[in-house]
Amino acid sequence: MGGEVKTIGGDISWAEARSALAWWLQAGVDAAVQEEPRNWLKPRAERTAARAGSPAPAQPSPNVIPPSHETLAELQEWLATSAQLPMAGATSKPVLPHGPQNAAIMLLADAPTMQDYAAGQPIGGDAWVLAQRMLAAIGIAPEQAYCASLSPINAPGARLRGADLEACAEMARSHIRLARPQRLLLFGDASLALLGKPFAQARGHVHKVEGVRTVATFSPRFLINHPSKKSMAWQDLLLLMEAES
Repeated sequence: MGGEVKTIGGDISWAEARSALAWWLQAGVDAAVQEEPRNWLKPRAERTAARAGSPAPAQPSPNVIPPSHETLAELQEWLATSAQLPMAGATSKPVLPHGPQNAAIMLLADAPTMQDYAAGQPIGGDAWVLAQRMLAAIGIAPEQAYCASLSPINAPGARLRGADLEACAEMARSHIRLARPQRLLLFGDASLALLGKPFAQARGHVHKVEGVRTVATFSPRFLINHPSKKSMAWQDLLLLMEAES
């Protein structure tokens, strides 16, 4: 059997060529090597577009431009879609305000909890039940109230501070200006953002925010765990509803 071994171009035998081809097939290489170099680290979609001579498809940009603040509807749409809200993350979702424009009262909470997020409103669960009782005590039906949060983002464990707090305060002022409520009730830490005073110093006094009569009081969430403070909250409600002098 000592015949001459056939070669390809005098460098490699047919047997060696078949062996090399089998190895490449097993490795998943089933196409001829191209003439031009290829960037194997580039995503597949970009490589395909580059080979076709066309640019990669443009990715939609996030909503980074604040609304013109000309209407309440524009602001609400921005809150629902913007990726640039304070404390917003890749997976966070906003808890949106609800209620009529020119409402008898606007309730402004600090930031939504998981209960609020589950209920899909700024004040939810047992806190909303108590808030409705507070409204009923001053003769206001729930549907006559406009409810919102200082920050519409549910971010467990996070606290509004520094630049985020200032951004939320400015956003809330626009909200109040566009919603045009007759009265404004600030719950808990919302007083610090809009009045520049700690809650203990803010409550018990009448303030003006965007020209609206404003009072700070305990949040319904706090009152559920500290029922002894309900009498103080009642005094705050009476102060809010006093006739303008």
